[in-house]
Amino acid sequence: MIFTTYMLRCADSHYYVGHTDDLDRRVAEHQSGLIPGYTAARRPIELVWHETFQTREEALANELRIKPWSRAKKEALIRGDWTGVGLAAIPRHELASRISTTLDSADPSISLGTNGDLAPPSPIPHPAIVLVRPQLAENIGKAARAMLNFGLTDLRLVSPRDGWPNPAAGPAASGADSVIANARIYESVADAVADCAHVFATTVRKRGVTKPVVTPEQAAAAIHAEPGGTAILFGPERSGLETDDVAVARTILTVPINPEFGSLNLAQAVILVAYEWSKGQPLAQPPVTDIAPPAPQIELDGMIAQLDAMLEDSGFYFPPDRVSTVKRTLRTLLTKPGWDSQEVRTLRGVFSALDRPRPRRG
Repeated sequence: MIFTTYMLRCADSHYYVGHTDDLDRRVAEHQSGLIPGYTAARRPIELVWHETFQTREEALANELRIKPWSRAKKEALIRGDWTGVGLAAIPRHELASRISTTLDSADPSISLGTNGDLAPPSPIPHPAIVLVRPQLAENIGKAARAMLNFGLTDLRLVSPRDGWPNPAAGPAASGADSVIANARIYESVADAVADCAHVFATTVRKRGVTKPVVTPEQAAAAIHAEPGGTAILFGPERSGLETDDVAVARTILTVPINPEFGSLNLAQAVILVAYEWSKGQPLAQPPVTDIAPPAPQIELDGMIAQLDAMLEDSGFYFPPDRVSTVKRTLRTLLTKPGWDSQEVRTLRGVFSALDRPRPRRG
């Protein structure tokens, strides 16, 4: 089966990025409004870019990589302009100085392809999550769900107690089926991490093994900074990693936690570590909603004058020696928010209704 990452241009010129196993059907669903949410309110839409992959994980990873890109970077991708993609990724304060010199292929943020054009940035390596002798399939499923929430897909299982595959993992994964389906089984920790240059063992207890100890945040920084594959070990639910398991690792990863209650379940531990790692990844953020500009001062002054007149007529300003103070307080209150024009019109409509109330219906 072929999976596709795609980009749509909406009627309001915003872009939508998604992935699917049936591009024609999915585009038709967006066009007809069958898919609720972002595109349904921005039709008609237009397919402007797509790329195919052999696995859903690759398509999803590409979607998550592209979604937070700037408009300029997305439009460079649509044009197939990798030079533009690379330049759009450079902060503005750095761009001017880089333009004045030849692009350096050793720069970690951009590299030159074989034809001299800028190649896409090298992806940050995704760490493997290694569950050592997990006891319950439901916990494996929950850990898979936690992984996929933050873009991790490499799940490795060392001697799961109840065997594998296990149907009880599926419902607990809540849709992270691809992580479950592609989980790999190993007989030992050493086998599970054989291809990894960096191995972290998660534990809250000292095991008689002298190794560097880091927090999830420090571990994430090391994973992003150092080349080579990474594995993060999590122990069985009841007892955690054994001393021999920790001995395989090069670094101990410990979550700072309440010393009076240091009990984390397996999925919680995975999600804490995955979240810290994900801070360096371009995962999806809530869609940006355009906010109307603040109303011109003349509109705001008109609203305040209308309210002032109504309050004068109602006898609100009393006693006389407090009038200027109360008016100043009201103006301060009404000028604190950035009222837009629609909000000003709405509030003035409220004033008008109060000033000239409609007869109540019997």
